[in-house]
Amino acid sequence: MSQLTSRLTATEQHHALLEDELRQLPLPVVSAFGTGSQAVSFEPTGEVLSTADAGRIGEIFPQTSALNAGAVLRGTAPLAKRPSGKRVAVLFSGGPAPGGHNVVVGLKQMLGDDNLLLGVRGGPKGLLNGRLEPVTDADIALIRNSGGFDYLGTDRTKIKTAEQFAQVRAVCVAQALDAIVIIGGDDSNTNAAVLAEELFAGVHADGRGVQVIGVPKTIDGDLQIRDLLPISFGFDTATRVYAELVGNILQDSRSSLKYWHFIKLMGRAASHVTLEVALQAKPAITLISEEIAARKLSLAQIIEQIAQTVAGRAAKGIHHGVLLVPEGLIEFVPEVKALIDELNEVLAHHGEAFAALDAEGKRGFVAGKLAAAAASLFASLPVYIQDMLLAERDSHGNLQLSLIPTEQLLVDMTKRRLKEIDPKIPFATQSHFFGYEGRCGAPTLFDAAYTLNLGLTAGALILAGKTGYMASISKIFEGGEPLAIPLAALLTVERRHGSEAVVIEKALVDIDAPAMQYFVSRREAWAQSDLFASPGPRQFWGPVARQVPLSVALNRKADGLLFSFGK
Repeated sequence: MSQLTSRLTATEQHHALLEDELRQLPLPVVSAFGTGSQAVSFEPTGEVLSTADAGRIGEIFPQTSALNAGAVLRGTAPLAKRPSGKRVAVLFSGGPAPGGHNVVVGLKQMLGDDNLLLGVRGGPKGLLNGRLEPVTDADIALIRNSGGFDYLGTDRTKIKTAEQFAQVRAVCVAQALDAIVIIGGDDSNTNAAVLAEELFAGVHADGRGVQVIGVPKTIDGDLQIRDLLPISFGFDTATRVYAELVGNILQDSRSSLKYWHFIKLMGRAASHVTLEVALQAKPAITLISEEIAARKLSLAQIIEQIAQTVAGRAAKGIHHGVLLVPEGLIEFVPEVKALIDELNEVLAHHGEAFAALDAEGKRGFVAGKLAAAAASLFASLPVYIQDMLLAERDSHGNLQLSLIPTEQLLVDMTKRRLKEIDPKIPFATQSHFFGYEGRCGAPTLFDAAYTLNLGLTAGALILAGKTGYMASISKIFEGGEPLAIPLAALLTVERRHGSEAVVIEKALVDIDAPAMQYFVSRREAWAQSDLFASPGPRQFWGPVARQVPLSVALNRKADGLLFSFGK
């Protein structure tokens, strides 16, 4: 074997040249943690959180609600006495997001050699099955600054039944656990709040409970709490990946001068990803679901806006462009949402009869059960969209939006409308969906540093004896500050499937916020001519490596785009 082929073989199993270099990349730590392992005490900031359902939440979560009283805490002075001998489990929950491994790195670093960190294999299901293994120094060396959740794996199991709670308690006893850290999104942190209450006391023979701490993760960016939690981790990396791809396509469309590219971006419940990518790449058309819902635009009105922009550019001799659309758009169009709600009712009440039919029979069956307006809209949609609207729901009863080719629907309906406006308008199209491409990339410097510090914060909360909190880092432009956000204070009560459910509400795009207002002020200019940017790949070193998401900088009214942790 030659020297070159030996070197190439050595790059297997996560040892590409960049991966090895990234493992050595130093990361900044907020000042409260000293050189990176100083445990801190937590004191009230003076800010108290609550929701409109605080009274009912206090009844459902009496112990953690009373203990934490909605108070946000900040990490301050060094902890007077550092505990030892703690056994702490950490798990990933939900979809992966860049930077998750560094949460584990930070957690291990804060706990130190005097406490034991155990990794849970396979997410919440792995916790139920007791699949715990020690996290070693060799593991930490390998996963540092790497993408994905592949070190431990993840799943979407919700721990909510009495039987599951009993299983978790049994695992806690068998493994002598003192604490559990759950790295996940809004649903997973809701589950963390539930477990914090269930494990509050009486788990171990001496009456002790098990601490539960959440860490905020989601590339969708829909887990935000003003300055207290400016963004969830993974959002920066994912949007930078998507912005690079969109920028490449914008450059291509300007080069080939003949294609309109319709691009769907991940983000079921909120349009944060689409807004951020639009701010970075500046395409001709960007649809924001929350704005469409607020303006109560119909599908026909949306298509009219797209068609008129295409026609307007064509009149200037521009026969190319890029359109961005959020994954969850159709559920925000009022008439389509009403149609989906009616379809859900029909499928729920006539599921057996519906299931026995072929595809054509199913379309006819539901059309006969819908109200006139919904039936008319259903009939106007392409057959492939009708079939997707009738497809099997997910485990939570939701329409599987990622499987619906919204981008192709917009292409087909725009083509139809352009033929009515002027059949001679050129309209050659390409469609894309960028989703999984952004979930497991190597984290940006911001996400890598952010997650390391989130792990340090989670570890510090455990050493300080706290439970029922979500770790956060605020003041990202002013050196960083570790915070503890009370989980129970974020919960609201919803009716789902006829019963009461507690949830952390998703943070949607605020159409009055600075980021959205800046976008609105510029989008007409972007529509009229090619003013796009091609942001290029993530930079891990150099002058732009510390860049944060543009929407975060705008909404925080920052003076610049670079984060600052430490002195």
